Amino acid sequence: MDQSTQYGQMDFNLPHDMVSLPSKGLFYKPKKESLKVGYLTASDENILMSNIISQEGFVQTLLKQKIYEPGFDIHQLLNCDVEAILIYLRNTSFGDLYEFKVTDPKTNMKFDVSIKLDRISVKDAEQTPDENGHFDFTLPKTGKKVKLRLLNLGDTAFLEKLQEKYPQGMAAPIITSRLERTIVSIDGNMDREFISKFITQMPIIDSKEVRRFLKTCEPQLDLKRKVKAPSGEEVSIDFTFGVEFFRPFFSI
Repeated sequence: MDQSTQYGQMDFNLPHDMVSLPSKGLFYKPKKESLKVGYLTASDENILMSNIISQEGFVQTLLKQKIYEPGFDIHQLLNCDVEAILIYLRNTSFGDLYEFKVTDPKTNMKFDVSIKLDRISVKDAEQTPDENGHFDFTLPKTGKKVKLRLLNLGDTAFLEKLQEKYPQGMAAPIITSRLERTIVSIDGNMDREFISKFITQMPIIDSKEVRRFLKTCEPQLDLKRKVKAPSGEEVSIDFTFGVEFFRPFFSI
């Protein structure tokens, strides 16, 4: 077992807080409305300053090291909960003011923008899952009744690696692979081979409506902002949580 896994899976008596999860833990085993999350330490700066680790690996390494919940699989975390934990880690390390640079679309010059992270709100989901964390949906074109689940950190990592396997100019089967991980059953049939075959023949309108519906099923952090550039132009921004998010001295 590597060191990063040990930290996340052993109940060490290290300083931590309980971080509330936007998902309320409805999709996890065990169901947890909050997780023990430790503070970033001086040794964690080695990760923050590393230019070797990928963005995907960076986030997973932080979560493994800082979630102090024995037996809890970080790969089941939904995107909204990952974002909430990353914001907590940054707030407790560098403060809640996030400053970065944005390009003025009129002059192509960069200007400074600052956001108070403690003012980020959570938009609740419009749908309620069943006891298994699944959602019922009827496909509009074929009329099939499907059970759906939300993608988690493990699914996202799988799809990113799948994309990397395909050379430039060759289409990776991202849409069908995403559907295969999303659709739990079709008219009660949970056979994976049956579901995979159905997906290859699914009308586009059904595929699009599944994605649209799932967007209403997961709580979301309100990360979108509109700012006015020096030229007077209004700019829409939507920040992300890569390595630069943890480098307040890093210019975008």
